[in-house]
Amino acid sequence: MGDIDDGFEELYRQEHLPMLRVAHLLLDSTDAAEEAVHDAFAKVYERWGRIDDHGAYLRRCVVNRCRDVQRRRRLERDRRPSLTASYADLGARELLDALARLPIRQRAAVVLRYYEGLSEAEVAAALDVPVGTVKSTVSRALTQLREAVER
Repeated sequence: MGDIDDGFEELYRQEHLPMLRVAHLLLDSTDAAEEAVHDAFAKVYERWGRIDDHGAYLRRCVVNRCRDVQRRRRLERDRRPSLTASYADLGARELLDALARLPIRQRAAVVLRYYEGLSEAEVAAALDVPVGTVKSTVSRALTQLREAVER
């Protein structure tokens, strides 16, 4: 049991802050990001002996948990009347605002590819999609980001 704990503690030391940053970029909320990362580390710990690449599994868990949170937010938003202003006028946080409006898969692909610096194959593994899907998803996301920032 000590080897598991030592390995897990080392993984936590190395990956907690980077995963927290990724989750924050995906969710735009510190509290939600902390909860997503905590849940992901709990899953890794539960399955420690059955996982080959703990870092990759952790990343996938964080992204999947962020997707779940985004889905729940979308459902809640769709069920209540819209009282927010139009997104046509971008403020001082243009890029972050534009990133927040991307669908979760596109946002996840862009954050993992450019913020985390993962290869297309690593992003594909984290999102559980083919490499070609990562390429097209990132391309569409960058097009949307460019259009939003140019407005």
